[in-house]
Amino acid sequence: MGKLVVSLDGVVIKDVQITKDKTTLGRRPYNDIVIDNLAVSGEHAVLQMVGADVFIEDLNSTNGTYINGKAIKKQLLTDNDTIEIGKYKIKFLLGDGTDYEKTMIMRPGQTPPMPSPSGFGGLPASSVSATIKVLTGAAAGREVQLTKVVTTLGKPGLQVASITKRPTGFVFAHVEGTQRPSVNGIPLTGESIALRSGDLIELAGTQMQFVQQS
Repeated sequence: MGKLVVSLDGVVIKDVQITKDKTTLGRRPYNDIVIDNLAVSGEHAVLQMVGADVFIEDLNSTNGTYINGKAIKKQLLTDNDTIEIGKYKIKFLLGDGTDYEKTMIMRPGQTPPMPSPSGFGGLPASSVSATIKVLTGAAAGREVQLTKVVTTLGKPGLQVASITKRPTGFVFAHVEGTQRPSVNGIPLTGESIALRSGDLIELAGTQMQFVQQS
């Protein structure tokens, strides 16, 4: 079973497990994966699961469907293939997709596990270049090391944000929820914002601080 990780300008906006025989993708709200963008056709493409294989087929879309930079009509997807639709990139991953950190869910009365001394995902602690310090709530005092390409934070169904690790630094983006998170008391208005060491983030009623290590 695979999953799709949808991103725009390097910021992950959603990931979807492929569990159905047919998964539709397009701009119309009845699709399984909805991408509300004019570059995406109403019914743009469909993914078909045949046994353990997943095929993608372009549905005569206006702007076409590309796999790893090449236009396709129908093609078998392999691990780490990148589907391109307009400005959106959709990574096809088999397994758990270790480049993406699972969402750190902050529920009242529960605290996330402390990271091991060796760091997350088996990476040495020396490779960690930034952390998130939780300042308020049940998880106050905990630290999350940003070792993954993308780390998601918040409460699914209420408010979720992502921090993406780029060569130039870390980028904070709103992922889910009607209310946008704030950085240094200012609600996020654009798609994303570059983080600076010491920035204060408020997300899902919890305050945290971004600390970048030199």
